[in-house]
Amino acid sequence: MKRLRVGLVQHACSNNRQKNIEASETGICQAVDNGAKLVILSELHTSHYFCQSEETTCFDLAETIPGPSTDYFCALARELKIVLVLSLFEKRAAGLYHNTAVVIEQDGQIAGTYRKMHIPDDPGYYEKFYFTPGDLGFTPIDTSVGKLGLLVCWDQWYPEAARLMALAGADILIYPTAIGWDPRDPQDEKDRQRDAWITIQRSHAIANGLPLISVNRTGFEPAPDNGPGSQFWGSSFVAGPQGEILAEASIDRKEVLIAEIDFCASEHVRRIWPFLRDRRIDAFDGLSKRFLD
Repeated sequence: MKRLRVGLVQHACSNNRQKNIEASETGICQAVDNGAKLVILSELHTSHYFCQSEETTCFDLAETIPGPSTDYFCALARELKIVLVLSLFEKRAAGLYHNTAVVIEQDGQIAGTYRKMHIPDDPGYYEKFYFTPGDLGFTPIDTSVGKLGLLVCWDQWYPEAARLMALAGADILIYPTAIGWDPRDPQDEKDRQRDAWITIQRSHAIANGLPLISVNRTGFEPAPDNGPGSQFWGSSFVAGPQGEILAEASIDRKEVLIAEIDFCASEHVRRIWPFLRDRRIDAFDGLSKRFLD
């Protein structure tokens, strides 16, 4: 496959699971109507972003894989004949939970999963309370549309994660995401944060000569503890292997973004910018240390 039409489903989420699933399905169908063969949903799209606070009752939102969400979306992917990327709150066992992305093949079977490796713990993003760090490593998932280098949100700030996916043969880097602003921040700080988020991911595309897909939610979600809440900034986008923006969604609207990826572009870029050839792997031992004292 030399070219691939992809669809990114950006929408707001609430504490109404059924409405969230309906919004995702509507976006998926719209993407398919526009020719998408690979469709990606945002991080934890079946619920509100519950990590704004630490509350044990939120563990009730978790589900097994396979489970209710995968059953539903597997049937939809089979009906529409698409590869579909989900992001779920996985219950592996009592007291053991993960932030897990799932890839569903065109035949409705689960092609593979990825458990989020980097877990943040910041004001409004208390994910360490909920998620155990992933234990599946950085392994691309083989599908009928290519090898998907699937990573999740906070992973997107780490060049090592993208590099390892590229070294393992990924054809595309994909980041389901839930990231937003603290509404109390001044506009210039908000602009810097969003620009940094786009820039770091474009840099992963450039450094690895790969196309990259990032899918975020949008809308304001209040904090359950009367905190400031979070204004998710949307801006889902697709970048080419030189970091060029192929398509970008709005900040504040639900939207289905369509883009065409040319896999031949990666081959061309890697020939003129052979970063993998020139890596000094004999001098990188320090990368396995927390800090070089």
